[in-house]
Amino acid sequence: MKVLVTGGAGFIGSHIVDKLVIDGYRVRVVDNLSSGWLENLARYRDDPRVEIMIEDLKMIKDTFKVVDSVDTVFHLAANPEVRVSTTNPEIHFNENVVATFSLLEAMRRRGVKELVFASSSSVYGEPEEIPVDEEAPIRPVSVYGASKAACENLIHAYSRLYGIKAVVLRYANIVGPRLRHGIVWDFIEKLLRNPRKLEILGDGRQMRSYMYVGETVEATMIAWRKSRGDFEVYNVASEDWITVDEVADIITEIMGLKNVEKVYKPVLHGIGWLGDVKRIALKIDKIKVLGFKPKMRSREAVAKTVTELLDEVSGNH
Repeated sequence: MKVLVTGGAGFIGSHIVDKLVIDGYRVRVVDNLSSGWLENLARYRDDPRVEIMIEDLKMIKDTFKVVDSVDTVFHLAANPEVRVSTTNPEIHFNENVVATFSLLEAMRRRGVKELVFASSSSVYGEPEEIPVDEEAPIRPVSVYGASKAACENLIHAYSRLYGIKAVVLRYANIVGPRLRHGIVWDFIEKLLRNPRKLEILGDGRQMRSYMYVGETVEATMIAWRKSRGDFEVYNVASEDWITVDEVADIITEIMGLKNVEKVYKPVLHGIGWLGDVKRIALKIDKIKVLGFKPKMRSREAVAKTVTELLDEVSGNH
């Protein structure tokens, strides 16, 4: 069986590739390297089980050859940086929506009938109560969240019209080795530059769930193998949440820093930027029915990630 992983040189995508190879699948990776790195796939450079294609999904004619002879598609190609929404919304439209439409059209024309899609908790926007389940209203407040919601709707239509079986995974904040975007990476970079002061976008009280990438991959595989419907949506998250301030404290402690001055930069009601949300956390009862249960809490996931990222930047890996 051959599996296509779009965005397979990216953070979560490269970990999905690792798992598929371990499980015995032949894997084709496609990535335009706009937010992925070939270094994440360096171990497969001469591995006959993994085919690496540098292609852009936004070009439909190129996408046909990408899906040729594959049985299943794991679609993780996207621009992952939510803050881009504010300054360059067209990036999320092109890299997320246009690329997804192009992929779906190629799958339709080539008869590929199975899709696993990496969506995001950002589709829920700013919910009134947390945690939210999969039936909560879709009201994104960022172009990133809107682009993921648009992709979900396109996939739903293609599932109904053309018989593509689809599993949609709404990920919380995923952290782990190879992470190069988001708050954990941002704080580490800032503190490496200036160990005495940390700029925090927002008031520090924003709440999030953090999930370790290894558990995310496990949940993804369980949903793929055990989901029975033609179109199913699953929240994927840890079962608790912590504040941005707590994330900062975990990082400074692991880095051995004392008396770090926190400089807050809030906008509106304490968020970090337009399109940021104050609180988001997910109910995961639906995926737990399939047999997945996270072992790590948010604090553990962040702490493990910080240690691993510091190892990476110091050249130990």
